[in-house]
Amino acid sequence: MKQHIGLVRHGLTDWNAQGKIQGQTDIPLNETGREQARLLAERLVQETAPFDYVISSGLQRAEETASILADALQIPLLSPVEGLRERAYGLVEGTTPEEREQRWGAGWRKMDLGQEKDEELQYRAVQTLEHIANQHMGSNLLVVSHGSWLAQLYIALFGSDRQGHIGNLSYSILEKRSEGWYPLLYNCMEHIRHLDLTAKPR
Repeated sequence: MKQHIGLVRHGLTDWNAQGKIQGQTDIPLNETGREQARLLAERLVQETAPFDYVISSGLQRAEETASILADALQIPLLSPVEGLRERAYGLVEGTTPEEREQRWGAGWRKMDLGQEKDEELQYRAVQTLEHIANQHMGSNLLVVSHGSWLAQLYIALFGSDRQGHIGNLSYSILEKRSEGWYPLLYNCMEHIRHLDLTAKPR
C-alpha cells in the first residue's frame, strides 16, 4: 500500500509578520495564523483527506497549527518530533531585515553566524521524514513543520527546481513509492489565496 505524507508549514506569527527570523525561538501563532490553520482544516475536511495522524515539531507555532488540524479532522495528534524543528539560525534569530542589513550587510546569508547549514538541514529533514514514515508504516500522516525545513527537504528530494518560497499554511503531499518519494501536490496555498495573510519577506 502506498503511503501519503501531507506537509504543512505552521500558521503566521507576529515575528513572521515583522520579517523576523524565528529559527528555533519558540514564538506562538497570532490570530491570523490560527485563522489560516482553520481555513486549511476546512479544506481538508471537505476533501475528506485520508490522514490517520497529525504530527509536528515541538515548537508551539507548529504544535498549535497541528492541534487545530487534528481537532477538525478528528484524528490523533501524536507526540512532537524534534527532527521537525526549524533550522537553527544562531545570531540572526529575532532580527528584522533592517537589523540584519545594518549588522552584517546584504550578504549575511553567506556568513557563519551560527546557523544550521543547508546540507545539514537537508540531511536532518530527509532522515526525519524517513524515520516517521517507517515508524508509522501503513498510515498516512499530516506533518506540520517550518519554512526552511520544508524548503530544504524539497530541494534534497527533488532538486533546485523546487526552490520556491514556502508560505504559511503551504500544503504539499508526498507519496512513498518503492523508488522513493513522489510529489502529488506541491506548495499549494489555494485555501488562503483570497486572504492577505502573509509574512513580511525576509
